[in-house]
Amino acid sequence: MQRVILTSSAGVGLALADRADMVVPFIYRFVSGPLPTPHHLIDYLGARWPLNEMHWSDCVRVDQSPLLRRQDRAGGLLWVCQTYGVDFIELWFDPEPNSQLQLIWILDYVRSEPSLTGSLRLRRVDFNLREADPSELRHRDVRQFDIVESDLGIASMAWEAYRAPTPELCAGLLGRPLGKLHFLKPAMEDLLAELPSPATGLGATETRLLERIAGGHDRTDALFRPGALGTHIFDQWELGTLLEGLAFGPAPAIAGLDGKLATLDPDNVRSRNAAFRRSRLSLTAFGEAVLAGREDFRRHNPIKRWWGGTLLTNERLWRWDGERRLLISP
Repeated sequence: MQRVILTSSAGVGLALADRADMVVPFIYRFVSGPLPTPHHLIDYLGARWPLNEMHWSDCVRVDQSPLLRRQDRAGGLLWVCQTYGVDFIELWFDPEPNSQLQLIWILDYVRSEPSLTGSLRLRRVDFNLREADPSELRHRDVRQFDIVESDLGIASMAWEAYRAPTPELCAGLLGRPLGKLHFLKPAMEDLLAELPSPATGLGATETRLLERIAGGHDRTDALFRPGALGTHIFDQWELGTLLEGLAFGPAPAIAGLDGKLATLDPDNVRSRNAAFRRSRLSLTAFGEAVLAGREDFRRHNPIKRWWGGTLLTNERLWRWDGERRLLISP
């Protein structure tokens, strides 16, 4: 039987676990920056054209995927599954928010090909897939569920909500049953917590950065270590961007971040990494006041940041009250 696994970048180890004929990890980050256009995402999963910058097959190791011949690397993902008579398409996406966003994106996309719906199987990956050892994954019993049209409809609804120009539809998802998408609701609540707080103007991860620095963790290595903040939304480079926003505004909350970061090319990874490592961080008096809830960071500093399809600015500043689970409009 032919079996394909679709997963996030956290699941690359599945390619070594010998559980499928082809493992396709997706690399898109949907938790920061502007979302890719629908046309771009369709091109990514479809047949490769000469001008395509990225393609799903780029992340598939041909030497570990007997299902994908080199001459087929230009084909669309669904075309390959149909051409080779794939029996099962397994979805391995753990609870991490970006992985859950990838899951609803993929389910929304596969919905356009009803002939493949019957082959879909959702694995209930209730553990950190990135930290799982491939030898353990080879034999691990992971419960699976069939996917039906109602599940695809929920995924499409959630993906449309995240792409919307305001977070209102996403907040509405918290009060709705989401079927077999067991981890989508907590992931969405974690994402909403990254909207500015009505008290401090900071998102959950920004708050944790200030708390850790206040606790004496003045080195970025410690802050950027996976799991160090107790949140699982952003990767190292996304955390760096948040840190810069806290340090380089008109009213900085953080002192000691290397000033060269404000002028370095974002693609100059080596120099930026060195600048982060040189930094010795501390809270300013204003940062201490923000952390204590006496000041609102956003009343003194500009913001221009994407949250899904929502562009947050000082004029259009949506906020999230975590205690009351309440979205506050601008």
